[in-house]
Amino acid sequence: MQNIERMFDEMVDQQKTKLVAVASEIMPNLTEDDLLQPNDFPLLENHPYFRYEEGLLAGILAARMAFLASREDV
Repeated sequence: MQNIERMFDEMVDQQKTKLVAVASEIMPNLTEDDLLQPNDFPLLENHPYFRYEEGLLAGILAARMAFLASREDV
């Protein structure tokens, strides 16, 4: 079970890194904190590739939460 949790953590980290890279290509001066509210930045809000990558991160986070909630040792 810990291997799966570690895998999810790695996937989240990798996707966050990718999301920051995509956002930086669109708007070079953004910080990671800025990405918490992308709706403040119309270029990000309306960019389909950024939204796709953001959706992937949301999906990975949701799967991680579902996995953690289903564990019997919690």
